[in-house]
Amino acid sequence: MTILEVANHKHLQQEFLLLPVRLYEQDNNWIRPLDQDIENTFNPDKNKYFKHGEAIRWILQDEKGKTIGRVATFINHETANKEEQPTGGMGFFECIEDEASAFLLFDTCKNWLASKGMEAMDGPINFGERDSFWGLMTKGWEYEPTYKMPWTKPYYIQFFDKYGFKDYFQQYVYVSPIRAAAVNKSVEEKAKRIYENPEYSFRHIEKSKLAKYGEDFRTIFNEGWAKFPGVKAMTEEQASNLVKQMKPIIDEELTWFAYAGERPIAFFIVIPDINQIVKHLNGKFGVWEKAKFMLLLMRGVITRTCGVIFGVVPDYQGKGVESAIALRFRQAGRDNPHYQYETIDMNWVGDFNPKMNRFVSQLGTTRDKEFITYRYLFDRTKEFKRCPRVG
Repeated sequence: MTILEVANHKHLQQEFLLLPVRLYEQDNNWIRPLDQDIENTFNPDKNKYFKHGEAIRWILQDEKGKTIGRVATFINHETANKEEQPTGGMGFFECIEDEASAFLLFDTCKNWLASKGMEAMDGPINFGERDSFWGLMTKGWEYEPTYKMPWTKPYYIQFFDKYGFKDYFQQYVYVSPIRAAAVNKSVEEKAKRIYENPEYSFRHIEKSKLAKYGEDFRTIFNEGWAKFPGVKAMTEEQASNLVKQMKPIIDEELTWFAYAGERPIAFFIVIPDINQIVKHLNGKFGVWEKAKFMLLLMRGVITRTCGVIFGVVPDYQGKGVESAIALRFRQAGRDNPHYQYETIDMNWVGDFNPKMNRFVSQLGTTRDKEFITYRYLFDRTKEFKRCPRVG
C-alpha cells in the first residue's frame, strides 16, 4: 500500500473527492457533499484557519494503484496548546473495510502531528468550525444528513475503537415536526408568560437589516456561547461574513431574536436544509447547478429545516426565555397556512451540555442522529479525560 500526499495534484484531488462516491454508492440516504465545500477546506485563500494553522491530506492506494482510503490532518495553533496535551486534529477519513488500511491512515496522521510537537489528536473533525463535517456517525443511517453534517460507515466505529481512540464527547441531532410537536406543557407555559410580558419582544430576521442582526448575534454569542470548550469569541468581521454567507438561503420567518427592551438577549438561528437540493447536484456547483439550485429553491422543495445555533445570555437564562425563543418560529408555522417547512433537525447538541440536552428533549423531539468526537493520546500511559461539562 502507498500513501500519497494530495497537495496540488489535480488527479489526487479528484481521487480524494471520488472515493466516498464509490464507497457510498449503495447507501440510499447518503448525499454527496459539494466538491467546493471539501476543496475550500484545504484552500488557504478560502479557509481562514490557515492564518493560524496548517493542514495536509493523503490518499491511500493499493498495489494496483486503486484508491482505498483518504485522510487529512491539521493543527490550529491558536487552540492546540491550550489543551493538557498539545492536540491536533484528523478528519475526512474514508476507507475500505480493511483494518490494516485504516490503521496506516491513522498512523500517518499521528506521525505528522507528533513531528509538529502534538501529543494527541481529535477526530474525525474539520479544519474549521464544528458545525461542518465533525464527528463519527454512530446512529441515524435511516435518515438523510443535513447540509455539511458527517456521514460515515458503521464499520469505522470499530476502526477508531480498536486503534485506541477514546470517546471525548458526543453530539446529538434532535428532530421534531414543526407544527405538531408534542412540546412539554411546562415549556409552553413558560413561553406564554414571556410572550405576555411587555418587557420582551421577538423579531424575526430581516434581510434588509442584516448588519444589525449580525451584530446582535455577535453580542449574544459572545455572552452566552464563548464560554464553551473550544469556542472563541466572535469578531465583528466574523459576524458580518457569517450573515453575508447565509443571506442567499435565509428565510426571514425561520430565524428569531429576543430582546429585553432593546437589548438582544437570545437567538435561535434556523435555516432551510439545502441538502434537499444539494442531493440533485452530484457534488458540482457551476453555473448550471446554481441555476438549478435557485429554481428548486423557488419551487419550495425544501421541507426540512436545521436549527444551527441557539443561545440565551447568562443573566436571562432560567427565566423562560429559552422556551419562548425555541417555540417562536413554530408559532409562525402554525399561523401561516402556506408554510412549506415540516420538520426541524436541531443539530449539534453536545453531551457536555446536559442542561441543553434536557431542554431540547422537552420540545417534542426524538434523538435521531448521534456522533462521537474521539481523542487519541500519543503517550498511551497518560490518563484520558473526557471533555469537561459546562453549565
